[in-house]
Amino acid sequence: MNDAVPAWQIRAERAEDSALIEALNQTSFGPGRFAKSAYRLREGVMCESALGLVAVEGGILRGSVRFWPIMVGDEKSLLLGPLAVQPDQRGRGIGIALMKRGIELARATDYHSILLIGDEPYYVRVGFARLPPGRVRFPGPVDPARILGLSLKQGALLTQSGDVRRARIDVPFCADGAPLFAAPAA
Repeated sequence: MNDAVPAWQIRAERAEDSALIEALNQTSFGPGRFAKSAYRLREGVMCESALGLVAVEGGILRGSVRFWPIMVGDEKSLLLGPLAVQPDQRGRGIGIALMKRGIELARATDYHSILLIGDEPYYVRVGFARLPPGRVRFPGPVDPARILGLSLKQGALLTQSGDVRRARIDVPFCADGAPLFAAPAA
C-alpha cells in the first residue's frame, strides 16, 4: 500500500479559481458539454459553494469538483460534476481524492444523496452504484445505465424516486433552457 503524501493539496474553491476551472472544464469536456442533461440542470443555479473543491500543486490548478442542488421527487439531493482533472495529470488519484473530500463534506449537509451521470467502473471506487432503471428520471436523453447514486443519509437511495429537477433558480437564464420541473415520462 502506498502511504505517500500526494504532491497536490485539496482546498475549497475560491472566487479567483473560477476562470481556471472554466478553462479546465473546456479542455476536459469541450463545448458539447452544455447540451448534456446534467449541464442543463445547472443552468441558472449556483453550485453549493461549501462543496466546491480544487486540487492545487505548486500553484497550478490540477483538478476541480462541484456539487449542485437538485430535487429527486420531493427529496433534496446533489448532482456531482463536473469533475475535471488536467488530462496529463489523470491516473494520479486527483479525481478520486476530490470526490472523497466532497462526499465527506456533503455528509454534514441536509442533502439525502448524490447523483451523477457517468462511468460506473470509475465512480464505484468512491461508493457510487447504478440506480434501478426508471426510478430516477433525468430530463433529456440520458443512458439509464450511467445514472449512479450514493446515499448521504442511511438508505436514501432505497426509496428515492421521481423526476430530477432544479432545486432552485439563482440567476435568470434563457427560458428555452431545461425546464424547472422535468416533464412526465411518456
